[in-house]
Amino acid sequence: MNRAQQLYDIKKDLAGKRCVVVGMAATGMAATEFLIKQGATVIVSEQKTERELRLGPSLKRLRALGAEVELGKHSARTFLGGDLIVLSPGVDPRIPPLEQAREKGIPIVSEVELASWFLTAPLIAITGTNGKSTTTSLIGHILSAWGKKVFVGGNIGTPLTAYLLQQEETGYIVAEISSFQLEAISSFRPWIALLLNLGEDHLTRHPTLASYAAAKARIFFNQGPQDWAIINADDAAVKALIPHIRAQVVPFSRERNRQQGVWLEDRDTVVYKNGEKAERFALARVKIKGMHNRENIMAAVATATICGVPRAVIQESLESFAGLEHRLELVGEWNGVRVYNDSKATNVASAVTALLALEGPIILLAGGRDKGGAYAPLRRVIEERVKILILMGEAQSRMQEALQGPIPIHPVAGMKEGVQLAWRLANPGDTILLSPACSSFDMFENFEERGRVFKNLVLNFAKEEG
Repeated sequence: MNRAQQLYDIKKDLAGKRCVVVGMAATGMAATEFLIKQGATVIVSEQKTERELRLGPSLKRLRALGAEVELGKHSARTFLGGDLIVLSPGVDPRIPPLEQAREKGIPIVSEVELASWFLTAPLIAITGTNGKSTTTSLIGHILSAWGKKVFVGGNIGTPLTAYLLQQEETGYIVAEISSFQLEAISSFRPWIALLLNLGEDHLTRHPTLASYAAAKARIFFNQGPQDWAIINADDAAVKALIPHIRAQVVPFSRERNRQQGVWLEDRDTVVYKNGEKAERFALARVKIKGMHNRENIMAAVATATICGVPRAVIQESLESFAGLEHRLELVGEWNGVRVYNDSKATNVASAVTALLALEGPIILLAGGRDKGGAYAPLRRVIEERVKILILMGEAQSRMQEALQGPIPIHPVAGMKEGVQLAWRLANPGDTILLSPACSSFDMFENFEERGRVFKNLVLNFAKEEG
């Protein structure tokens, strides 16, 4: 039996199948519970030990449901005994037990692929290097304002299998999808797929930019002429995919007007045109700032219009959307100094975008765990817009070497020392910005914790200053 037939038989009926779920974070937990509800026998394999996981109640729940749990290792015996292997996003698909399972012909799928077999509502899927979470949330906001019941999740918030466990009917599913999730899809097919941009990221997982782009492009893999592909026409790597896309393509651009698609007519007007009719949306009263958010808005406008949302609802929704925490979030202003939390900037391209979005001399706090990309693209924008650079975390030395120049660089031991120094050096008219250009895992559980710690420190220092 070939792999396609094997996977088809499993999709038809999971009952009695032996399924291996790899990874025990939120996605793995949801996938395990869902599979058990489908009648499958499940073993969860997790590299971390029980002490490292700190998931006592969740672990007890899985065992109570009947799942077998393998901790502290990924054993080949476990993987080779499965009928189906389901990967959590954080699991590298190249680990030896998975390679052995492939050789044996055992189907390996991501959690979003598993969920897609059971989704009935129209699926809108968003990927890209930057802007995924904001665009996903904005689309959900617009559709909700239209009066539709919408599920927003995937790589942002609730996993898709957790949504299926709720057994609630929705009008639309709006899901952020990462390259890690797209690596192991087979039949995953969004009705509307969005690719916002492509830049260096996750190069410790994807060895080259080309392999990273290929993983992202899989979002269009199963689409056909009845589906839609919304793409960034200003991004050369994204634009190069157009000839291979079978769906109806809607390009968006902030650099030039187009005959069809979405474009920025001036800084504060978005135009959507499909056929003869053009709709215009004013951005003067939109709360989310920066040219990168203009791109996110264009992608959301295209999606909402395809769904049939009236123009007035889209316009009102654009103006009422407040943005997301940790994404160029204004923490406050004290004595003429503005402070922004952009902890979600976990790569260089995102940090560059944040710097270009803000005005005034900037005191930049950056650093964290290195992701394997080049820091050189930061150099020019730092020299143009940054007054002082404060570096922390594991990537500190590498960043200092790459960014050494006319701008003063201050290495610090951690976030508290960095915020304290920024606060002491700031003058009225300056902007303090946390935009790390690195992941958070050297010092924090995730970017959310990093952002919250930063904000709390800022608010405490502001209170002390009175």
